[in-house]
Amino acid sequence: MSFNILVTGGAGYLGSVLVPELLKAGHKVTVIDNFMFSQNPLMDCCYSDSFDVVRGDARDESLLRALCKGKDIIIPLAALVGAPMCDRDKIGAKTTNFDAIKSLISFLSKEQRIVVPTTNSGYGIGQKDVHCTEESPLKPISLYGKMKVESEKLILDRGNGISLRLATVFGASPRMRLDLLVNDFTYRAVNDRFVVIFEGHFKRNYIHIRDVAKAFLHSIDNFDSMKNEAYNVGLSDANISKLELCAKIKEQISDFVIIEESIGKDPDKRDYIVSNEKIESTGFKPGFSLEIGIKELKKTYTIINNSKYSNV
Repeated sequence: MSFNILVTGGAGYLGSVLVPELLKAGHKVTVIDNFMFSQNPLMDCCYSDSFDVVRGDARDESLLRALCKGKDIIIPLAALVGAPMCDRDKIGAKTTNFDAIKSLISFLSKEQRIVVPTTNSGYGIGQKDVHCTEESPLKPISLYGKMKVESEKLILDRGNGISLRLATVFGASPRMRLDLLVNDFTYRAVNDRFVVIFEGHFKRNYIHIRDVAKAFLHSIDNFDSMKNEAYNVGLSDANISKLELCAKIKEQISDFVIIEESIGKDPDKRDYIVSNEKIESTGFKPGFSLEIGIKELKKTYTIINNSKYSNV
């Protein structure tokens, strides 16, 4: 079944992978994005009569209200993502990650559906060897986690929505991010050949960007049976620590040197393992392992580098 879909922030790290997949699946897609990162994702979608794009701000209520008319599904991706970015712009984090969601649901009809990405960082610090499920208490530590937890509650209380609690995402995207943990550590392994790790025992879960897009498509295709619920989305065999992640990278980049020190602290204190059984029970299965993602990223960093402000 084909739907008319609005994606806010659709030119970002996730959107620039998801939007082409939505078009491929036969949906009509409108994207609103402010293109704040000065990159050029989605250009390969412009050929399609099923694709439209608007340069604008997802916090602009009058613009968003107009764009939502006639849309079957809203996918609100527009956000300041990650603890460091939200701490740097606390006002922007609140207005984008929470206020814009509150505004959005105030003028949507009950029939319009929402599929929203949130984060499993809402679990905060878990119990040792105990998997966090969707019924586990939410104890977000960072401003980012708190805003995402609050926006998820708004959407699920409204009804006719699905929340995907994403693990730490990795993998290549047309709007690439180097700050995500797997992407960052692999970049350091390829370019610096070493990394200094602090709080190396902290664990979290991981998921490939293309499997995140797959989870959105799965949610759209199975909306009636999945609606009004939150779902953890991650690799069930990738509840691992920073040091274990580095060991996996070293398997493919043998001269990668890992130095563990106690000199720093993680700005996002989360430390937990996660169960993804709930979404797996609906028939969803990820297709990209950490090993595949690291191999992909090695090739990606042959193409791009982060030398904008360096001399060479």
